[in-house]
Amino acid sequence: MHSPLSKYCSQRGLLIVFPRKSKLIGIASDHGGYELKQHLLGTLREVGYEVIDFGDRKPKADDDYPDVERGIAICGSGVGVTILANRIPGVRACLIHDTYSARQGVEDDDLNMICLGGLVIGHAMAWELVQTFLSANFSGATRHRRRLAKVAELENHQ
Repeated sequence: MHSPLSKYCSQRGLLIVFPRKSKLIGIASDHGGYELKQHLLGTLREVGYEVIDFGDRKPKADDDYPDVERGIAICGSGVGVTILANRIPGVRACLIHDTYSARQGVEDDDLNMICLGGLVIGHAMAWELVQTFLSANFSGATRHRRRLAKVAELENHQ
């Protein structure tokens, strides 16, 4: 059975959201985030994640934002991929620069995509943020579910 989000994605050639418990992670970048993406790709694989690289496969100065929906998105500042990702119904993406937000975003807001600035943060900080994001779990608290329902209602009225 396909969820409405899965149908939306397949109709538009987009990717399907990976379950939070999965060891399958999607990652993508434009030219500004390419170097950091390559670093994180290798590190994620080293610690046991299956990683799908959605591009770019090589740095291209004339590329566009990557088409990802679940996982890690990287561009130069992280702002562009955040804006793009949040236009897709069901995606809750945030530009993250600190571990508190990486954890709290998942626990309270069910964040399903972390966005990073490849020209803004270094490898060590990026890896710490990714680990924090991937290890966090949505709390499922009533107030958080109520907030997510409001977001879904807004998405349905666009």
